[in-house]
Amino acid sequence: MERANTNQDSGGKVLLVGAGPGDPDLLTLRAFNAINTADIVVHDGLVDQRILNLIPKNTPRISVAKKRSRHTVPQPGINALLVEKASQGRTVLRLKGGDPFIFGRGGEEAETLRKAGISVEIVPGISAALGAAAEAVLPLTHREASSAVTFVAGQCKGLSDQNWSGLAGTGRTLVIYMGVATAADIADKLIADGVSPAMPVAIVERATLPGARAMRSLLADLGGLVEREAIESPAVIIVGDVVDRSLAEDKLLTLAEKAENAA
Repeated sequence: MERANTNQDSGGKVLLVGAGPGDPDLLTLRAFNAINTADIVVHDGLVDQRILNLIPKNTPRISVAKKRSRHTVPQPGINALLVEKASQGRTVLRLKGGDPFIFGRGGEEAETLRKAGISVEIVPGISAALGAAAEAVLPLTHREASSAVTFVAGQCKGLSDQNWSGLAGTGRTLVIYMGVATAADIADKLIADGVSPAMPVAIVERATLPGARAMRSLLADLGGLVEREAIESPAVIIVGDVVDRSLAEDKLLTLAEKAENAA
């Protein structure tokens, strides 16, 4: 019986690769090797230029960067692009900031590729939360402060639709991605759920990148902190007692006191 032709017969495949939080030194060896052996690279805007510079000059690259919170190529278009290029027998590197499976839409792309019969490999990357914690020397878990950590998205689905009850408070750490624009609403949401307004919070802006800043305040001041310090994305918000466990007092600025003094 003649075997049915599939896209896998073309020899093409897609590597969903995490580029980490930005610093090229934090690329995994497997990611570095993939960058140097891929036939074509499809990359996001959050991938640092220094990492893009590692791509061989003769390797075609396609940017699907976001502008004003929208992809220049909508997600269905990205999915179709990956299928198209892999169906041509190419090894396609889908290069993403952080880790492909943590708010990177890697799951959606992997599902589409599998349905199209395309071989998919996942290369994990250091997520922004881990890069931010390292930048501030701030442990996300600590035997005396937190035995659980949760990652949530501040804008991914619509803040009002997300149930965060029980995710923050004593003994727990909450890490919020994409939360700068909704910081004040996030604080109100958590306080309404019973989290103390005096719960320590930190914001790490541009973690592992030049110009990185780590700032500490209290939950009630989260929105004010973002406004006063003109914090911009990419930034990660960390909520929990672990914030007071930071070992980098020279890096982690205590801005709650600054706000009180200004008042």
